[in-house]
Amino acid sequence: MNWQAIRAIYTFEMARFFRTLAQSFISPVISTSLYFVVFGAAIGSRIDEVEGVSYGAFIVPGLIMLSVMTQALSNASFGIYFPKFIGTTYELLSAPLNFLEIVTGYVGAAATKALFIGLVILGTSSLFVDLAMQNPAMMLLFLVLTCLSFALMGFIIGIWAGNFEQLQLVPLLVVTPLVFLGGSFYSISMLPPVWQTVTLFNPVVYLISGFRWAFFGLSDVPIGLSLLAIAGFTAMCLGVIWWIFRTGWRIRT
Repeated sequence: MNWQAIRAIYTFEMARFFRTLAQSFISPVISTSLYFVVFGAAIGSRIDEVEGVSYGAFIVPGLIMLSVMTQALSNASFGIYFPKFIGTTYELLSAPLNFLEIVTGYVGAAATKALFIGLVILGTSSLFVDLAMQNPAMMLLFLVLTCLSFALMGFIIGIWAGNFEQLQLVPLLVVTPLVFLGGSFYSISMLPPVWQTVTLFNPVVYLISGFRWAFFGLSDVPIGLSLLAIAGFTAMCLGVIWWIFRTGWRIRT
């Protein structure tokens, strides 16, 4: 592994993040506060508890997952799309680097940014509700795995996208609806039986359920199934990226 090259890519991407540090942190703080005002105050006043947990605390894992997934996607997709847009991808491909080193630099930076945002939202949430995590280690594991897997997916989107509009297409029209319908702000046990079965086909359910389990010991699906789902998703994204670099699809033309 060419660690010097990985560090150069990683440092370059993180420098872009720190140039807009205030915007990067203020935006999630404001959006999280608004979610607590709307969902915590308006809806929470009508729903005291969900499975023994106050509604304000219950939505925290969903809020974190929503922001982490979208941030990891957008940062990774823009990180690789912009060099392709201005033509510097060819310099990257001509360098003595394999695909794993390139992906590690870009995806590692995007995952780190998303992780920072997730921790900021967690800290902001603690100002509104009392949070007592039952398993902090598993919480951190799910958070890191989610950041990595969705950064890999964002890398694929960045290579696939033909313009800046397409960069926002998947996060806005696919990922965000899946997160909202994946039990972010409710337990799927509250749904009618038919819709519970339909919801289980949503892959985001397994991520949010596992993440919520780390907080409260509650989950809509078995924790082992959640870990298997995120491991399978990560492996699938790595396989697609390997195929892209092997064939040169959308990166050499």
